[in-house]
Amino acid sequence: MTANMPRRPPLLVLDLDGTLADTMRDLIPVLNRVTATAGLAPIGNGEVGHVVGHGARAMIEKAFAFHGRPLDEGLLDRLFDRFIEDYSRNLARNTVLFDGVARALDRFAEDGWLLAVCTNKQERLAARLIGELGQAHRFAAISGGDTFAFRKPDPRHLVETIALAGGVPARTVMVGDSVTDIDTARAAGIPVVAVDFGYSGVPVAQLRPDRVISHYDELWEAARALVDRQPVFE
Repeated sequence: MTANMPRRPPLLVLDLDGTLADTMRDLIPVLNRVTATAGLAPIGNGEVGHVVGHGARAMIEKAFAFHGRPLDEGLLDRLFDRFIEDYSRNLARNTVLFDGVARALDRFAEDGWLLAVCTNKQERLAARLIGELGQAHRFAAISGGDTFAFRKPDPRHLVETIALAGGVPARTVMVGDSVTDIDTARAAGIPVVAVDFGYSGVPVAQLRPDRVISHYDELWEAARALVDRQPVFE
């Protein structure tokens, strides 16, 4: 960037499941309905929640592992297809934004920040859910686990999302709830804020993100501090 060019607007990239929205309210019932067709008993949030960020296949695999049942690739494929079909019909029955999300994102938008979503959920499902929650207008880009040929924790998923949103890595902050998000941001050289109310299998502070917040009211100060410490040159 030269002295005559304005700095690019900062960009906030957020994970979806367990970060923006409490999606387990719908994901776990779908999982239990689907795995019941294979004879599995219901599984609870605590047993499967920490793999939500890895996608439906990982959730199905975790349910079978929890019950000590073998799972071949063919059955996994069939259950995955049923999962996507069921979830497509029921993705926003009980899901809600976490407290303070709308108010926090309003503040970033008012200050000129770009906003984007980077999730391992299928792109069409992510976009539909964000629309159902009334938030689609906010985001310059929504990328899912099938948007590119790679997905989190591959750092290219985040880097390409930044490009889609019109941002630059040197002016970006990531927000997530899990080791997947933290590892992705770290590998991409992007500072990361972790929410401690998401679906992590361990306390997120143990994963050493740049900041930890317990409510969206804390996000503004955390993200501002991180983007302001980044290099001027882009």
